[in-house]
Amino acid sequence: MSTCIQKLFEEQVVRTPDEVAVIFKKETLTYKELNEKSNQLARLLREGGVGPDTVVGIMVERSIEMVVGIFGILKAGGAYLPLSPNHPSSRLQFIIEDSGAKLILTQKQILHRFQDSLKADMLALDSISYEGKGENLECINKPSDLVYVIYTSGSTGKPKGVMIEHLALINRIEWMQEAYPISSKDTILQKTPYTFDVSVWEMFWWSIVGAKVCILAPGMEKFPQAIIETTESNDVTIMHFVPSMLSAFLHYLDVTGETNRIKSLKQVFVSGEALLSQHVNRFNKLLNFSNGTLLTNLYGPTEATIDVTAYDCPIHEITEGSVPIGRPIRNIEMFVVDKYGNKLPEGHIGELCISGIGLARGYVNRPQLTAEKFVQYSLDTRIYKTGDLALIRSDGNIEFHGRIDFQVKVNGLRIELGEIESCLMSCEGVLQCAVIVRQESEMVVKLIAFYESENDIELERLKKYLRLFLPDYMIPNSFVRVNEMPLTDSGKIDRKALALLGSEKYSHHTTLVGGSVNEESSKDS
Repeated sequence: MSTCIQKLFEEQVVRTPDEVAVIFKKETLTYKELNEKSNQLARLLREGGVGPDTVVGIMVERSIEMVVGIFGILKAGGAYLPLSPNHPSSRLQFIIEDSGAKLILTQKQILHRFQDSLKADMLALDSISYEGKGENLECINKPSDLVYVIYTSGSTGKPKGVMIEHLALINRIEWMQEAYPISSKDTILQKTPYTFDVSVWEMFWWSIVGAKVCILAPGMEKFPQAIIETTESNDVTIMHFVPSMLSAFLHYLDVTGETNRIKSLKQVFVSGEALLSQHVNRFNKLLNFSNGTLLTNLYGPTEATIDVTAYDCPIHEITEGSVPIGRPIRNIEMFVVDKYGNKLPEGHIGELCISGIGLARGYVNRPQLTAEKFVQYSLDTRIYKTGDLALIRSDGNIEFHGRIDFQVKVNGLRIELGEIESCLMSCEGVLQCAVIVRQESEMVVKLIAFYESENDIELERLKKYLRLFLPDYMIPNSFVRVNEMPLTDSGKIDRKALALLGSEKYSHHTTLVGGSVNEESSKDS
C-alpha cells in the first residue's frame, strides 16, 4: 500500500499524461496539466511552511480550482480542510481557529466577501500565475499523516473536526477499485458538497486509475434535469445519491421518461440515509431493466473514512422495508454490542462498532470526546462506537435500526439536533427548546423546533438569529411555541410526546397552549 494518496495520482500521471482528468463545464485538464498546476501550487505552499499535519483550509465553489487546490495541499504535504462559502462567518471562524488553519485557499469573489470577517490569511487560486517548476515534489508524508479534516455537527453546539489519515483513505479508495473496478473509459460525477465526506471518493477514485471526474456546476446537485444533462453530455458512468435525492431523481425520470438520456450510467452508489425497498424496486424498473444500471448501498460515519460496508442491491423485486447496509469492506471489522459493551450474537440489536484501518485519528482538540467514541476495546483492537443500532444477519449482512442518540440525517446531511437546540437556547427570550425530525413523505424530511418563551418571538427574528451560527440545512422548517414542554417522569423533555405533536402539519410559526393550537394560529391544510 502506498504511503500517500498523491503518490498514487503521480504514478497514474506517468501512465496517462495526456488523458483528460477533469471536466468542468467547457474546461478540461489532462493528467499532466493537473499534475503540473498542483505541483506549482504545492511549491508555493511548502515554501510558506506547509508540511505534514499542517491543516490548510480551502473555501471555493465546485470548480477546476477546487481540484487543483486540494491536490496542491496534499502535494505540499498538508491536509485539506473543506470550508463552505455558504456557511455563516461565525461558524467558519470557529472551524478555522479550532483546526489551527493559518491559510485559506479560495477564489477572488469569495475572498472579497470574507476578507473583513475572517481572521486568516487567504489566497485566491484564480489569481495565481501558476509559473515555475511543474515537476513532482518529494513526498514527505507517512501513512499516519493527516490527509483531510472534515467538520461535522456537534452535540455541544459547536462542530467537531474529524481527522483522517492517508492510510485510511488509501484503504478505502483501493477497496472501491477492487470491488467496482473502473478504467479510463469511466467518468465519475462529482456533485457532493466537499464539506461532506462522500465527496472524498468522488475526488480521488478516478485519479489513481486514469478515469475522469466531471464536476457538476455549483448548486445543481438538487436539480435532476441538470444532473441528466451533465450525465448525457459527458458520458458519466458513476454517481452518488442520498436516498431522498435518489427518490426525487427517480420521480423525475418516471414523469419525464428521460431514462434513455443517461444510458452511459452504469453504477449508482447511495449512502447517508436508510435505503428502502421501494427505492430499489423503482430504481430497477427505471434504470436497471432499461439501461442495466446497478445500485449499491453504502454505509459509514465520517469517523471511519467515508464508508465501511457495502451491499449490492438485487435486481429482482424486494418486499422488506429497509435495505441491508451490507458487509464490511477490506481491513474493517464490525460487531454489535449491548449497553455493557459485550458482543452480541447474530440477530440481536445493539450498538454498531467499527474497528480496522479506516478509523479516524480522533477529533480536533476534543480528547475527552475522542476517548469516549474511540475506545480501546482490547489490547489490539481500537473501535469507534457509532451510536447506530444494528443487527448482524445470519448471512453476514448488517441491518440498520436507527440511532441511539439524537444525531440524525436530513437529506443525507448529518445533523446533531443538540447543536440546533444549543443555538436556539442562546436566543434571547427562549426558555427551553427541543428539535425533532418529521418524515412527511418518502422524499420530504423536516426539522421542527419546539420552544417555550415568555413572549411570542417573531419567526424572522428566530431564523435570522440561527443563520448567524448555522448553515441553511440546519435551520428548522417549522417553529412551534408551546406553553410548557412535556416532560418524562425523570424530568427530561418528552421527545416522544413532541413527536406526536410533530406528526401534525403545522404552519411555519404556530403557538400551542396546553397541547392545543391557539385560536390565532392554524394548521396547514
